[in-house]
This record gives sequence, C-alpha cells and structure tokens, in this order.
Amino acid sequence: MAEVTFKNNPVTLVGKEVVVGEKAPNFSVLANDLSPVTLQDSAGKIRLISVVPSLDTGVCSTQTNKFNSEAASLGDDVVILTVSMDLPFAQKRWCGANAADAIQTLSDHRDASFGESYGVLMQELRLLARSVFVVDKNDVVTYAEYVGEGTDHPNYEKALEAVKVLTN
Repeated sequence: MAEVTFKNNPVTLVGKEVVVGEKAPNFSVLANDLSPVTLQDSAGKIRLISVVPSLDTGVCSTQTNKFNSEAASLGDDVVILTVSMDLPFAQKRWCGANAADAIQTLSDHRDASFGESYGVLMQELRLLARSVFVVDKNDVVTYAEYVGEGTDHPNYEKALEAVKVLTN
C-alpha cells in the first residue's frame, strides 16, 4: 500500500492500491447535477483522473486548473475527471469561479466509492489523497501516482506524458 502523509502526519489509506497494468476499478460518484457517474460512462476514452483533497485549497486548485488548461491540447479522445470529497454544489461553484469547463468534477462524498476502489481514502480525514491515474480506452491503468505528501503537487509532466503516449 502506498505510504502517504498529510501535513507531515501519516495517514491510513483505505482500499487497495491501484497498480499499472491492471484493470481500472469501477466506481460510482456524483456529477455537479447529482447524477451518478461511473468509469464506464467514459468508456472508449482515455481518462486522466486527478484526485484532490478539496478544490478550495491552494494546491488542489492549482492542480485542477493545470489539467483544465492542458485539456484542449490532449484531443477529443481524452476525458479529464477531477475527483474530491467536496459536495457537488461546491465543485460547481469552484468550476464557475475558475472557468474550469474542460474537465468534469466529481464528488465522492456520498459513498467514498472512488476512494475505496483506488486506495486513496484517508481514513483519519475522510478526504481523498492527492493522486493521478491514467486509464486507457480498454480500462487498463497505464499511470498511477500516489503523491507522498498530501500538500505537494503531483508530477504534472509525467501524467500528461502518460496521456500523450496513448493518443499517438
């Protein structure tokens, strides 16, 4: 299991760590309109899944804006999903305030389905650990990064490169 800290304090991740080469676990989260969303809703697309503790914090906001600004350059075969425990209403407000219209924000607040399926649910905080996953058109995980310290940035370049390799 990945070892993660949050503000330098160790946290317990609930669920199974996702490994490159395995089939991506399915999940059920909520869109901003409260409709359910699963991995299969974007079947046939390349998925970059950006996971953040809360959109209303500096690093999370930067991470989400970074992937939103890169979305257009990745092409129509790529979907960017940002998953957090924020309520759908807060995610919708954040997207409007940040003109984030090239990504889909998804809330895991109801069941922690994504958090448990991808091994990113921080038990002590009931937040998701910062991470990035790339899933190909066949639902295989091709990139997985569990950021070791929750207040650090992910490796944006490696994640974007993992997506670009699949689009060629």
